[in-house]
Amino acid sequence: MRPLFLVGYMGCGKSTIGRKIARRLGVPYVDTDALVEEVEGATVYDIFRYEGEERFRQLEREALERVIARGAAVVATGGGLPMWQDNMTRMNEVGLTVYLRRSAENIASRLSPYGRQKRPRLRGLNDEELVQFMRADMASREAKYAEAALILDCEPMDDDTILEALVKALKHA
Repeated sequence: MRPLFLVGYMGCGKSTIGRKIARRLGVPYVDTDALVEEVEGATVYDIFRYEGEERFRQLEREALERVIARGAAVVATGGGLPMWQDNMTRMNEVGLTVYLRRSAENIASRLSPYGRQKRPRLRGLNDEELVQFMRADMASREAKYAEAALILDCEPMDDDTILEALVKALKHA
């Protein structure tokens, strides 16, 4: 099995769905943000704050290459990972990319206060500002996310339905 890369906006469910599909397939699950934090000994927030986004994106690319070298795995990518340099092209070359698409309103409703706090770009936004920010940011990322081999409109689906759609898609990939 080639790596399965889950892409999409922060909070769309990549980690939740990733863990479930990895268990179902019997392969390792990897979260690129968690891998960066483990290697660096610092949170994503602190890396952004003290070293800047450019440094974080470099670390994220290194994590991506480590994951690719491991082989079969389900990989939950950071929301911005596909946007940097040729990361999306790289993932499409070596694995199957799946875009978990949701609306800004849907994602905002899914985010817990902790979920907002741990994401540097969302800190301090009220509910209205959050949705406005997400709409604009998601629009700027849509074309890159849409380069995924498979696009799942997750809006009307619960996790179990998404899981079944992924399993079915993998059989035909």
